[in-house]
Amino acid sequence: MKELFKQYRICAILRNIPSDQLPDYGEALYQGGIRLFEVALNSESAREQIHMLRRKFGDRAWVGAGTVTTKERCLMAREAGAQFFLTPSVSKYTLEFCRENHILLLPGVMTPSDVASCLEYGYHVLKLFPAGAFPFTYIKNLKGPFDHTEYVAVGGVSLQNVGKYLEAGYIGAGIGNNLVPAEYIRDRQWEKVEKHIKNLYQF
Repeated sequence: MKELFKQYRICAILRNIPSDQLPDYGEALYQGGIRLFEVALNSESAREQIHMLRRKFGDRAWVGAGTVTTKERCLMAREAGAQFFLTPSVSKYTLEFCRENHILLLPGVMTPSDVASCLEYGYHVLKLFPAGAFPFTYIKNLKGPFDHTEYVAVGGVSLQNVGKYLEAGYIGAGIGNNLVPAEYIRDRQWEKVEKHIKNLYQF
């Protein structure tokens, strides 16, 4: 996960995107520069959408499953072909499942105790969620006692502030509803989506 986020920086979080719009939306994001995609498993047709993106991109991009918090969702994400998992919190079942099955995982943390729990399972690259609830420098406090950890900011990250998170020391960020204006998707304005994402990479 560290190598992926250091190379690509931004993960597009896809939650409740209509399936008939997903191929074109995904392509517009890709053309704009996105190479990491997360399909939230609490979205409608999540399993099918992971399949869809895997078939579409092949080896050109990485497609992960988000909100993987239960045994059922772990099995669903693996069956769908997700290349990595993400959680919003410390889900010990998911930590164990991914370690035993050699699946890339970005576990969600918020507190020092959360970080310590993930380290017990060998996970050093963590998702700080909700990052927007803390000052940009919060990871400095976490890295004090946990100096071998790295963090991806998720929750409250937008085009306007993503640069500040990266400057603060985060190796990457996940952006969902704030990734592009909702009307671009609603009105199928894919060229505007692509241009908007290209601007994102000007940080």
